[in-house]
Formats: sequence, C-alpha cells, structure tokens
Amino acid sequence: MSKYRTKPIPDSKPKVDFIERPWGNFKQFAFNQDCTVSLMTVTPGQRLSLQSHTGRAELWIVLDDGARAQVGESISEHKTGDEIWIPTNEKHRLSCVAKTPARVLEVAFGNWQQADITRYEDDFKRPEQGE
Repeated sequence: MSKYRTKPIPDSKPKVDFIERPWGNFKQFAFNQDCTVSLMTVTPGQRLSLQSHTGRAELWIVLDDGARAQVGESISEHKTGDEIWIPTNEKHRLSCVAKTPARVLEVAFGNWQQADITRYEDDFKRPEQGE
C-alpha cells in the first residue's frame, strides 16, 4: 500500500447524479464524498507531464473543446462536457490542441498531495517525483 493512500479511493468512476429542477438541471460529481476539486487551464500547445499517482484517482470534466487526454496507452481528443476517469496508478497526461486555453475540472478522490506525482515524461525537466 502506498504511503499516500490514506483516504478511500473508488475503484471505478463514481456515480454521477443528474438532477432536474424547474429552472433546468445539474450534475453532482461527488455527492458528499471526500475529494479535492481543481480547475486546470492548459495553454495552447502545452501539456502536463505524463504522470501517475498512488494516492488518488481522478475524474476530469472537460470545460472547453480542444483538450487531449492520454490515459494509459489511449490518447483521445475531447470536447466540452466529456468525462474522463483516471484510476489510481494509471499513467495520464492532459494537453491543449486548441487555439485557446483548454480547461478541465479535476475531481480527485483520495489523498491529493503534490509529492505523490511520479513523472515518466516532462517537457519542463521537473524531477521524477513530487513538485
């Protein structure tokens, strides 16, 4: 067991509830669950490191067209509204292939720590572990 795995992590993408109201609707991505939410913005032509985590799994919710995601060996382009599940220990990377920034809302389940990053490739020559 990883020293970073200190909170429960779901084995698969948690249920996303679709709630209708008289004014419209909304989705609930982590109803009363222990999670960390981050808004990532990737500049055109840039990408995150190819990385994995032992202490968390991530659900990415694409907010802008032009996001490219690698999960494992699979690489796919995404549009607004797409949801991408990244299990614990899975290599993954986010890139922007649009002419404008691509934003992704990250809902991380488990223990979010910068030190938990293992990098396999990095355009900015950052260390293999951590920040």
